[in-house]
Amino acid sequence: QVQLVESGGGLVQAGGSLRLSCAASGRTVGPYAVGWFRQAPGKEREFIAAINWSGGTTNYADSVKGRFTISRDNAKNTVYLQMNNLKPEDTAVYYCAARIGGGYGTTAPAYHYWGQGTQVTVSS
Repeated sequence: QVQLVESGGGLVQAGGSLRLSCAASGRTVGPYAVGWFRQAPGKEREFIAAINWSGGTTNYADSVKGRFTISRDNAKNTVYLQMNNLKPEDTAVYYCAARIGGGYGTTAPAYHYWGQGTQVTVSS
């Protein structure tokens, strides 16, 4: 069982930055990849970014490419999402998810464990 806790959300003006963290704890079964998703009110959960176990491979949604950066520190069991040049349309609850195994997925069903989410609100 893996527990995930997101932090770092908040209110920021358009053009600002936030760094989200996803801390993993509990018993892990081998390596795990991590993905970030977001869900705005009335919309489906959307893939944002993912990183494999080693951190050597990443993937981003087109909507955030060039603005968001995913990284991980396995010594700290933590994955980060650096978000720059935030826009009002980035407003959502952001979730991290873990997929057991080294490779990541880009869809929600690919992931085995989920955090509770952290709210990000970008004002115009």
